[in-house]
Amino acid sequence: MYKETTQMRREVNEIPVAVERLLTEGAELVSRTASEIQDRNPRFLISVARGSSDHACSYLKYAAELLLGLPMASVGPSVKSIYGVDMRCEDAVCIAVSQSGQSPDIVKLTRSMTEGGAYSVAITNETGSALSQVSKATLPIFAGPELSVAATKTFVTSLVAGLWLLAQVKRDEDLLRAIRGLPEDLSAAIACDWSVAATAVSDRSLFTLGRGTSLAISNEAALKFKETCQIHAESYSSAEVLHGPVSIVDQGFPVLALASGDAAEANLAEVADTLAEKGAQVFATTSQVKRASVLPHVRTSHWITDPIPTIASFYGMVEKVATERGINPDAPRHLRKVTETV
Repeated sequence: MYKETTQMRREVNEIPVAVERLLTEGAELVSRTASEIQDRNPRFLISVARGSSDHACSYLKYAAELLLGLPMASVGPSVKSIYGVDMRCEDAVCIAVSQSGQSPDIVKLTRSMTEGGAYSVAITNETGSALSQVSKATLPIFAGPELSVAATKTFVTSLVAGLWLLAQVKRDEDLLRAIRGLPEDLSAAIACDWSVAATAVSDRSLFTLGRGTSLAISNEAALKFKETCQIHAESYSSAEVLHGPVSIVDQGFPVLALASGDAAEANLAEVADTLAEKGAQVFATTSQVKRASVLPHVRTSHWITDPIPTIASFYGMVEKVATERGINPDAPRHLRKVTETV
Protein backbone atom coordinates (compact mmCIF):
# COMPACT_ATOMS: atom_id res chain seq x y z
CA MET A 1 0.00 0.00 0.00
CA TYR A 2 1.19 3.52 -0.83
CA LYS A 3 1.01 5.19 2.59
CA GLU A 4 1.61 8.90 1.97
CA THR A 5 -1.26 11.34 1.43
CA THR A 6 -1.18 11.88 -2.30
CA GLN A 7 -1.31 15.18 -4.14
CA MET A 8 -4.22 13.72 -6.08
CA ARG A 9 -6.18 13.28 -2.84
CA ARG A 10 -5.42 16.84 -1.78
CA GLU A 11 -6.54 18.15 -5.17
CA VAL A 12 -9.76 16.12 -5.09
CA ASN A 13 -10.48 17.69 -1.72
CA GLU A 14 -9.89 21.14 -3.25
CA ILE A 15 -12.57 20.68 -5.95
CA PRO A 16 -15.42 22.46 -4.09
CA VAL A 17 -13.20 25.46 -3.30
CA ALA A 18 -11.91 25.60 -6.89
CA VAL A 19 -15.47 25.63 -8.26
CA GLU A 20 -16.48 28.31 -5.76
CA ARG A 21 -13.52 30.41 -6.91
CA LEU A 22 -14.52 29.93 -10.56
CA LEU A 23 -18.08 31.00 -9.85
CA THR A 24 -16.89 34.06 -7.94
CA GLU A 25 -14.13 35.27 -10.24
CA GLY A 26 -15.36 34.09 -13.64
CA ALA A 27 -18.81 35.67 -13.81
CA GLU A 28 -17.95 38.74 -15.87
CA LEU A 29 -16.01 36.79 -18.51
CA VAL A 30 -18.70 34.14 -18.84
CA SER A 31 -21.42 36.78 -19.21
CA ARG A 32 -19.43 38.73 -21.82
CA THR A 33 -18.57 35.61 -23.83
CA ALA A 34 -22.18 34.39 -23.73
CA SER A 35 -23.33 37.77 -25.08
CA GLU A 36 -20.83 37.50 -27.94
CA ILE A 37 -22.17 34.05 -28.82
CA GLN A 38 -25.78 35.22 -28.66
CA ASP A 39 -24.97 38.10 -31.01
CA ARG A 40 -23.44 35.69 -33.54
CA ASN A 41 -26.40 33.27 -33.47
CA PRO A 42 -24.23 30.23 -34.36
CA ARG A 43 -25.54 27.26 -36.32
CA PHE A 44 -23.27 24.65 -34.73
CA LEU A 45 -20.41 24.13 -32.26
CA ILE A 46 -17.01 22.47 -32.60
CA SER A 47 -14.77 21.13 -29.85
CA VAL A 48 -10.99 20.78 -29.83
CA ALA A 49 -9.35 18.75 -27.06
CA ARG A 50 -7.56 15.56 -26.05
CA GLY A 51 -7.61 13.21 -23.06
CA SER A 52 -9.61 14.32 -20.03
CA SER A 53 -10.30 17.64 -21.73
CA ASP A 54 -11.92 15.76 -24.62
CA HIS A 55 -14.14 13.96 -22.11
CA ALA A 56 -15.17 17.38 -20.80
CA CYS A 57 -16.07 18.33 -24.37
CA SER A 58 -18.15 15.16 -24.73
CA TYR A 59 -20.19 16.34 -21.75
CA LEU A 60 -20.49 19.80 -23.28
CA LYS A 61 -21.60 18.25 -26.57
CA TYR A 62 -24.64 16.70 -24.91
CA ALA A 63 -25.27 19.90 -22.97
CA ALA A 64 -25.14 22.05 -26.12
CA GLU A 65 -27.41 19.73 -28.07
CA LEU A 66 -29.92 19.31 -25.25
CA LEU A 67 -29.95 22.93 -24.10
CA LEU A 68 -29.46 24.88 -27.32
CA GLY A 69 -30.65 22.43 -29.95
CA LEU A 70 -27.35 22.94 -31.81
CA PRO A 71 -25.12 20.09 -32.99
CA MET A 72 -21.60 19.94 -31.58
CA ALA A 73 -18.83 17.92 -33.21
CA SER A 74 -15.35 17.01 -32.06
CA VAL A 75 -12.70 17.67 -34.71
CA GLY A 76 -9.46 15.71 -34.44
CA PRO A 77 -6.47 18.05 -34.00
CA SER A 78 -4.50 16.03 -36.57
CA VAL A 79 -6.80 17.41 -39.29
CA LYS A 80 -4.62 20.52 -39.12
CA SER A 81 -1.41 19.45 -37.36
CA ILE A 82 -0.73 16.33 -39.47
CA TYR A 83 -2.86 16.69 -42.60
CA GLY A 84 -2.66 20.45 -42.93
CA VAL A 85 -6.34 20.98 -43.70
CA ASP A 86 -8.09 24.24 -42.84
CA MET A 87 -11.82 23.97 -42.26
CA ARG A 88 -14.60 26.41 -43.08
CA CYS A 89 -16.14 27.37 -39.77
CA GLU A 90 -18.37 30.33 -40.50
CA ASP A 91 -21.32 30.57 -38.07
CA ALA A 92 -19.62 28.19 -35.62
CA VAL A 93 -18.50 28.42 -32.02
CA CYS A 94 -15.26 26.54 -31.36
CA ILE A 95 -14.69 25.44 -27.76
CA ALA A 96 -11.08 24.44 -27.13
CA VAL A 97 -10.34 22.86 -23.74
CA SER A 98 -6.81 22.38 -22.43
CA GLN A 99 -5.54 22.53 -18.87
CA SER A 100 -2.14 23.87 -19.97
CA GLY A 101 -3.12 25.48 -23.27
CA GLN A 102 0.24 24.44 -24.69
CA SER A 103 -0.20 21.33 -26.83
CA PRO A 104 0.86 22.29 -30.38
CA ASP A 105 -1.87 20.32 -32.16
CA ILE A 106 -4.64 21.88 -30.05
CA VAL A 107 -3.23 25.34 -30.65
CA LYS A 108 -2.81 24.82 -34.41
CA LEU A 109 -6.35 23.58 -34.93
CA THR A 110 -7.85 26.33 -32.78
CA ARG A 111 -5.92 28.97 -34.72
CA SER A 112 -7.17 27.41 -37.96
CA MET A 113 -10.76 27.45 -36.67
CA THR A 114 -10.46 31.10 -35.67
CA GLU A 115 -9.03 32.06 -39.04
CA GLY A 116 -11.76 29.99 -40.71
CA GLY A 117 -14.49 32.17 -39.21
CA ALA A 118 -15.33 30.47 -35.90
CA TYR A 119 -15.82 32.34 -32.64
CA SER A 120 -13.24 30.44 -30.60
CA VAL A 121 -13.34 30.10 -26.82
CA ALA A 122 -10.39 28.72 -24.86
CA ILE A 123 -11.23 27.00 -21.57
CA THR A 124 -7.91 26.71 -19.77
CA ASN A 125 -6.09 27.00 -16.46
CA GLU A 126 -3.35 29.10 -18.08
CA THR A 127 -4.69 32.40 -19.38
CA GLY A 128 -1.34 33.44 -20.87
CA SER A 129 -0.99 30.23 -22.87
CA ALA A 130 -0.60 29.87 -26.62
CA LEU A 131 -4.19 28.58 -26.80
CA SER A 132 -5.52 31.79 -25.30
CA GLN A 133 -3.53 33.84 -27.80
CA VAL A 134 -5.16 32.15 -30.82
CA SER A 135 -8.71 32.28 -29.41
CA LYS A 136 -11.28 35.07 -29.55
CA ALA A 137 -12.16 34.63 -25.87
CA THR A 138 -10.67 32.85 -22.87
CA LEU A 139 -12.53 31.42 -19.90
CA PRO A 140 -10.08 30.73 -17.06
CA ILE A 141 -11.08 27.77 -14.91
CA PHE A 142 -9.42 29.18 -11.76
CA ALA A 143 -8.42 25.70 -10.57
CA GLY A 144 -5.13 26.88 -9.09
CA PRO A 145 -1.97 24.77 -9.41
CA GLU A 146 -2.63 21.11 -10.22
CA LEU A 147 0.55 19.12 -9.56
CA SER A 148 -0.69 15.55 -9.76
CA VAL A 149 -0.41 14.08 -13.25
CA ALA A 150 -4.01 12.89 -12.97
CA ALA A 151 -6.37 15.77 -13.80
CA THR A 152 -9.15 16.09 -11.23
CA LYS A 153 -10.01 19.64 -10.22
CA THR A 154 -9.11 20.97 -13.69
CA PHE A 155 -11.50 18.45 -15.25
CA VAL A 156 -14.34 19.46 -12.94
CA THR A 157 -13.75 23.19 -13.35
CA SER A 158 -13.59 22.75 -17.14
CA LEU A 159 -16.99 21.04 -17.01
CA VAL A 160 -18.42 23.83 -14.91
CA ALA A 161 -16.95 26.66 -17.00
CA GLY A 162 -18.25 25.19 -20.26
CA LEU A 163 -21.68 24.36 -18.89
CA TRP A 164 -21.96 27.77 -17.25
CA LEU A 165 -21.27 29.40 -20.62
CA LEU A 166 -23.97 27.32 -22.34
CA ALA A 167 -26.48 27.98 -19.56
CA GLN A 168 -25.78 31.71 -19.85
CA VAL A 169 -26.29 31.59 -23.61
CA LYS A 170 -29.60 29.78 -23.03
CA ARG A 171 -30.51 32.09 -20.13
CA ASP A 172 -31.66 29.00 -18.24
CA GLU A 173 -32.26 30.26 -14.71
CA ASP A 174 -32.96 26.82 -13.25
CA LEU A 175 -29.65 25.51 -14.56
CA LEU A 176 -27.75 28.63 -13.49
CA ARG A 177 -29.17 28.15 -10.00
CA ALA A 178 -27.98 24.52 -9.98
CA ILE A 179 -24.51 25.61 -11.11
CA ARG A 180 -24.31 28.10 -8.25
CA GLY A 181 -25.15 25.26 -5.86
CA LEU A 182 -22.35 22.99 -7.08
CA PRO A 183 -19.75 23.80 -4.39
CA GLU A 184 -22.07 22.44 -1.70
CA ASP A 185 -23.00 19.42 -3.84
CA LEU A 186 -19.33 18.69 -4.51
CA SER A 187 -18.45 18.85 -0.82
CA ALA A 188 -21.07 16.16 -0.18
CA ALA A 189 -19.88 14.14 -3.19
CA ILE A 190 -16.25 13.83 -2.13
CA ALA A 191 -17.46 12.54 1.23
CA CYS A 192 -19.34 9.63 -0.40
CA ASP A 193 -17.85 6.26 0.53
CA TRP A 194 -17.35 3.99 -2.48
CA SER A 195 -15.15 1.51 -0.61
CA VAL A 196 -17.38 -1.41 -1.60
CA ALA A 197 -16.69 -0.71 -5.26
CA ALA A 198 -12.99 -0.12 -4.63
CA THR A 199 -12.73 -3.54 -2.98
CA ALA A 200 -14.30 -5.25 -6.00
CA VAL A 201 -11.75 -3.83 -8.44
CA SER A 202 -8.75 -6.10 -8.90
CA ASP A 203 -6.25 -6.85 -11.65
CA ARG A 204 -8.95 -7.87 -14.10
CA SER A 205 -10.59 -5.68 -16.71
CA LEU A 206 -13.79 -3.83 -15.96
CA PHE A 207 -16.51 -1.79 -17.63
CA THR A 208 -17.69 1.71 -16.86
CA LEU A 209 -21.11 2.68 -18.20
CA GLY A 210 -22.99 5.88 -18.87
CA ARG A 211 -25.50 7.33 -21.26
CA GLY A 212 -26.13 10.88 -22.42
CA THR A 213 -24.34 13.40 -20.24
CA SER A 214 -23.04 10.67 -17.94
CA LEU A 215 -21.25 8.88 -20.81
CA ALA A 216 -18.52 11.52 -20.70
CA ILE A 217 -18.07 10.77 -16.99
CA SER A 218 -17.85 7.06 -17.78
CA ASN A 219 -15.14 7.81 -20.35
CA GLU A 220 -13.19 9.82 -17.81
CA ALA A 221 -13.53 7.07 -15.20
CA ALA A 222 -12.17 4.42 -17.56
CA LEU A 223 -9.19 6.63 -18.38
CA LYS A 224 -8.44 7.22 -14.71
CA PHE A 225 -8.45 3.48 -13.94
CA LYS A 226 -5.81 2.98 -16.62
CA GLU A 227 -3.86 6.12 -15.80
CA THR A 228 -3.67 5.91 -12.01
CA CYS A 229 -4.23 2.22 -11.20
CA GLN A 230 -2.77 0.37 -14.21
CA ILE A 231 -6.11 -1.43 -14.54
CA HIS A 232 -7.68 -1.93 -17.95
CA ALA A 233 -11.15 -0.38 -18.11
CA GLU A 234 -13.43 0.24 -21.07
CA SER A 235 -16.26 2.75 -21.19
CA TYR A 236 -19.51 2.00 -23.00
CA SER A 237 -22.88 3.56 -23.45
CA SER A 238 -25.58 1.48 -21.81
CA ALA A 239 -27.15 1.48 -25.28
CA GLU A 240 -24.09 -0.34 -26.71
CA VAL A 241 -22.68 -2.64 -24.05
CA LEU A 242 -25.14 -5.47 -24.74
CA HIS A 243 -24.25 -5.38 -28.46
CA GLY A 244 -21.02 -7.38 -28.26
CA PRO A 245 -18.95 -6.28 -25.25
CA VAL A 246 -21.22 -8.20 -22.86
CA SER A 247 -19.65 -11.41 -24.17
CA ILE A 248 -16.61 -11.00 -21.93
CA VAL A 249 -18.68 -10.59 -18.76
CA ASP A 250 -18.25 -13.54 -16.42
CA GLN A 251 -18.77 -14.26 -12.73
CA GLY A 252 -17.58 -11.35 -10.61
CA PHE A 253 -16.73 -9.07 -13.55
CA PRO A 254 -16.69 -5.49 -12.15
CA VAL A 255 -18.98 -2.87 -13.69
CA LEU A 256 -19.43 0.73 -12.62
CA ALA A 257 -22.71 2.23 -13.90
CA LEU A 258 -22.70 6.02 -13.61
CA ALA A 259 -26.25 7.28 -13.89
CA SER A 260 -27.76 10.75 -13.61
CA GLY A 261 -31.31 11.72 -12.72
CA ASP A 262 -32.31 12.25 -16.34
CA ALA A 263 -34.30 10.54 -19.07
CA ALA A 264 -31.55 7.94 -19.57
CA GLU A 265 -31.51 6.76 -15.96
CA ALA A 266 -34.11 4.01 -16.32
CA ASN A 267 -32.32 2.47 -19.31
CA LEU A 268 -28.95 2.50 -17.57
CA ALA A 269 -30.46 0.91 -14.45
CA GLU A 270 -32.07 -1.80 -16.56
CA VAL A 271 -28.78 -2.60 -18.29
CA ALA A 272 -26.94 -2.62 -14.94
CA ASP A 273 -29.42 -5.19 -13.63
CA THR A 274 -29.07 -7.26 -16.81
CA LEU A 275 -25.29 -7.42 -16.33
CA ALA A 276 -25.76 -8.32 -12.65
CA GLU A 277 -28.03 -11.20 -13.69
CA LYS A 278 -25.16 -12.48 -15.84
CA GLY A 279 -22.87 -12.64 -12.81
CA ALA A 280 -21.18 -9.24 -12.95
CA GLN A 281 -20.49 -7.23 -9.80
CA VAL A 282 -22.34 -4.05 -10.72
CA PHE A 283 -22.22 -0.83 -8.73
CA ALA A 284 -24.57 1.96 -9.78
CA THR A 285 -25.26 5.58 -8.89
CA THR A 286 -29.02 5.12 -9.11
CA SER A 287 -31.63 3.77 -6.72
CA GLN A 288 -33.65 2.40 -9.65
CA VAL A 289 -31.58 -0.82 -9.83
CA LYS A 290 -32.96 -4.06 -8.40
CA ARG A 291 -29.99 -6.44 -8.63
CA ALA A 292 -26.98 -4.11 -8.86
CA SER A 293 -25.53 -2.49 -5.73
CA VAL A 294 -26.40 1.16 -5.16
CA LEU A 295 -23.48 3.51 -4.50
CA PRO A 296 -24.02 6.63 -2.38
CA HIS A 297 -24.39 9.54 -4.73
CA VAL A 298 -25.32 13.21 -4.81
CA ARG A 299 -28.09 14.55 -7.01
CA THR A 300 -28.15 18.25 -7.81
CA SER A 301 -31.16 20.48 -8.41
CA HIS A 302 -30.87 19.97 -12.21
CA TRP A 303 -30.39 16.71 -14.09
CA ILE A 304 -27.74 18.10 -16.40
CA THR A 305 -25.40 18.95 -13.50
CA ASP A 306 -25.74 15.52 -11.84
CA PRO A 307 -22.65 14.02 -13.52
CA ILE A 308 -20.38 16.66 -11.96
CA PRO A 309 -20.57 15.48 -8.32
CA THR A 310 -20.54 11.88 -9.58
CA ILE A 311 -17.05 12.23 -11.04
CA ALA A 312 -15.87 13.88 -7.81
CA SER A 313 -17.04 10.82 -5.86
CA PHE A 314 -15.31 8.57 -8.37
CA TYR A 315 -12.01 10.43 -8.08
CA GLY A 316 -11.94 9.74 -4.35
CA MET A 317 -12.50 6.05 -4.98
CA VAL A 318 -9.96 5.63 -7.78
CA GLU A 319 -7.25 7.32 -5.70
CA LYS A 320 -7.96 4.78 -2.98
CA VAL A 321 -7.69 1.90 -5.46
CA ALA A 322 -4.34 3.19 -6.71
CA THR A 323 -2.78 3.61 -3.29
CA GLU A 324 -4.03 0.23 -2.08
CA ARG A 325 -2.27 -1.29 -5.10
CA GLY A 326 0.93 0.45 -4.03
CA ILE A 327 0.82 2.95 -6.89
CA ASN A 328 1.47 6.65 -6.52
CA PRO A 329 -1.28 8.24 -8.69
CA ASP A 330 0.61 11.54 -8.75
CA ALA A 331 3.31 10.05 -10.97
CA PRO A 332 1.89 7.28 -13.20
CA ARG A 333 4.50 5.41 -15.17
CA HIS A 334 5.19 6.61 -18.73
CA LEU A 335 3.19 9.82 -18.18
CA ARG A 336 3.86 13.47 -17.46
CA LYS A 337 1.58 16.36 -16.58
CA VAL A 338 1.60 18.11 -19.94
CA THR A 339 1.64 16.02 -23.11
CA GLU A 340 2.51 18.14 -26.12
CA THR A 341 1.19 16.28 -29.16
CA VAL A 342 2.19 17.39 -32.64
